[in-house]
Amino acid sequence: MFTARPAVRRRALAAPGTAVALALVLAACGSSGGSSSMPGMDHGATASTSPTSNASPSKDSSSKGQMPGMDHMAGGNGLASAKDGYRLTSRNASLVAGKRTPYRFTVTGPDAKPVTAFAVDQTKRMHFYAIRSDLTGFQHLHPTMAADGTWTADLSELTPGSWRMFASFTPAGGAGKGTAFVLSRGVTVPGSGRQAPVPAAATTARVDGYTVTVQGRPMAGMSHPLTVSVTKAGRPVTTLQPYLDTYAHLTAFHEGDTAFAHLHPTTHVDGDHGGPKLAFDARLPAAGSWRLFLQFRTGGKLHTAALTLEVG
Repeated sequence: MFTARPAVRRRALAAPGTAVALALVLAACGSSGGSSSMPGMDHGATASTSPTSNASPSKDSSSKGQMPGMDHMAGGNGLASAKDGYRLTSRNASLVAGKRTPYRFTVTGPDAKPVTAFAVDQTKRMHFYAIRSDLTGFQHLHPTMAADGTWTADLSELTPGSWRMFASFTPAGGAGKGTAFVLSRGVTVPGSGRQAPVPAAATTARVDGYTVTVQGRPMAGMSHPLTVSVTKAGRPVTTLQPYLDTYAHLTAFHEGDTAFAHLHPTTHVDGDHGGPKLAFDARLPAAGSWRLFLQFRTGGKLHTAALTLEVG
């Protein structure tokens, strides 16, 4: 069961600075070309684009001159299926385990009609996330939309248990024009499965030969600097490639209720020259354990590290 928490606005602000060491754990998996190498951990898959609804230009005219990830700021913890007249609807209350399966959903507006016009945020009109209740099995997808407003997210294999599906979007018209929303619905995957404990804390971790070090001390409901450093074979990595118009994509889910938060680096994007340090503004709405999923790209390959962050 998922317990809703008060809505808190998601922000990404330029606030880099000197930070102190923070205990984190990173249990990582990588994917190549958007396909995961581990079942149920599809972190960057993108579906083919619908010519009428999901074009993905690299820039949106409304975000010119802004820092990467600063064009839209979503409010709320994502645990509600409806907000300000917008509603996430789906007939998929359950999904099968062990094979790829589509999840179809619609966003309706205050007039109760399907929304079909969405603004571009980080090169996509819709960001979709699936997370298991124990904060495993994370998937980050970019679904396609049919002319009638029905979106389809092609999920990788799901393990049995309780899952939550999140849709992150910004209407391009109507009452919610320019406002970022994160809405979600629960889904059951029948079968025998067990809850995995959240890993203990650590300050560094390795993923695909890269060493990731995290520094910072976020406090609940407050903005604090967070710095991620990337090295390989003891040398600083300066060849990070842009991914969704940033050098790293960072999504967080809260232990116990899977509340959602989305953070972006404040580092300026300059071709394939990212790293070794990436600065974030960390604003997490509640104390406790948060599971962070950091995605970054090198040599055309997407790497995903899972981080456990204790927030005071």
